[in-house]
Amino acid sequence: MTRAQQTISIALLLSSLYLTCFLGFVPFSPKIQDEIIPVLPFWGLISFGSYLLFKLGYGVFTFNDVPEAHKELMAEIELARVDLKAKGVDVGND
Repeated sequence: MTRAQQTISIALLLSSLYLTCFLGFVPFSPKIQDEIIPVLPFWGLISFGSYLLFKLGYGVFTFNDVPEAHKELMAEIELARVDLKAKGVDVGND
């Protein structure tokens, strides 16, 4: 199963479960049915956004400067420039 099929399957499953609860096919107390179930999609969206924001912030916070990777990247760029110049492409000098 591809990643897209898996995502669509999970989305359809969650949508059908929510719709079942929202339309009242599953009996809940009136307070849950009237006050909690209608706001579940918003709660899920806000929770997912908060999770992604935390993950992004944590990634920025724990980001390490890697001088070896910088040197390797610059060497690859220089190698690409030499290769392109050999093929007659003007790449400019920075």
